[in-house]
Amino acid sequence: MVICNDIMAYFFGICFGRTPLIQLSPKKTWEGFIGGAFSTMIFGLFLSAWMYQFKHLICPVEYDGSALVISNCQPGYVFNSQTFAVPSGIQTLLSIFGISWSEFVIRPITFHGLFMALFASVIAPFGGFFASGFKRAFNLKDFGDLIPGHGGVIDRMDCQFLMGTFVFVYYYSFIKSVTVNSVLQIVYGMETDNQIDLYTALGESLADRGLI
Repeated sequence: MVICNDIMAYFFGICFGRTPLIQLSPKKTWEGFIGGAFSTMIFGLFLSAWMYQFKHLICPVEYDGSALVISNCQPGYVFNSQTFAVPSGIQTLLSIFGISWSEFVIRPITFHGLFMALFASVIAPFGGFFASGFKRAFNLKDFGDLIPGHGGVIDRMDCQFLMGTFVFVYYYSFIKSVTVNSVLQIVYGMETDNQIDLYTALGESLADRGLI
């Protein structure tokens, strides 16, 4: 998404750019920033709708006690179509125009894709602005010369660091869920004695509650 935003912001800036965006990066324009943001949102929408079709992209690599394997999982909540109610305020607004719309069906992963695209297009570029200010402060053109015409790795990854941090926090806060397989992975990594203790304690707990 960051790469898409960079490409489309450059394209819109070259074709329509007139208004400077920030002094730290004099070549960046508002037209490029807005055009890149809009394009990235569209890209994020279609990317999330396309990638969920492939199980090797949505099923985790798991440890079965002896080796790492790609699980044959059932797609979770975020990958299955769900029905959501349209907020009452929007329903009231639409009713003014004679439109009745109370619910819609969508995969939650689409929402997550849009939020990530929004961050990649609006917030992540500030990682690049910070890097530009840092280079200007030390009179540097680039952080390195590993990639001809682009500078070093940091020059290419400045926005990616910010985006990567956001995706990590977002995933563990809003997407990742606890499953039997994820718990088993933790158990398989425990010492044998601890696994036996866990088995005993879990059996006693289930028996006390009359579940077994």
